[in-house]
Amino acid sequence: MAPNSGFAVLLRSPWWVSFLIAAAIVLACAALLPAHLVPFAAAGALPIFVIGCVAAWRQARAPSRARVQAARAAAAAMPWRDFAALLTRAWVAEGHAVQPLPAGTQAADLRVVRGGSGHDFIVVAARRYKAATHGVEPLRALHALAQQQGAQAATYVVLQGSVSEAARQFAAGHGIALLEGPALEALLLKGQP
Repeated sequence: MAPNSGFAVLLRSPWWVSFLIAAAIVLACAALLPAHLVPFAAAGALPIFVIGCVAAWRQARAPSRARVQAARAAAAAMPWRDFAALLTRAWVAEGHAVQPLPAGTQAADLRVVRGGSGHDFIVVAARRYKAATHGVEPLRALHALAQQQGAQAATYVVLQGSVSEAARQFAAGHGIALLEGPALEALLLKGQP
């Protein structure tokens, strides 16, 4: 599904928006069409009603905004070792193996082996999680380390602060994932004890 299609927008919207649109379609059909055609025309609202049901189910299962903010605040207050342990628990919960990189490694902190296979791994830089601004230099060092170690990808954790536009362009151009926003919040919630 395209990210800006009507259905995708409705999935991201509050659930009641879809129900309101479906009801408006049914009412418009009832007002404008002969009575014997109304049920057939109103059936066109069924996909929107189903999208509303899916959105309601997703939104009911989603963590509350207060819980997400509490998880972010707790992570921001953690010392590095606790933050690394939180990320490790989250990735292990997803079925990956996590290994700390040697102490002398400056560019990255963790090696995440996807699915425990041993061959498919990423390197993760998370030590600068409290930085006010994230620039290009740490990403260049992370990219060089990923190439040196033969990693399939690299991930840079952004808990606080902003990422400069140059850093975003560098990350996009070199296959570095910026772990931030909702994706990071979901990971933080998975890692909570």
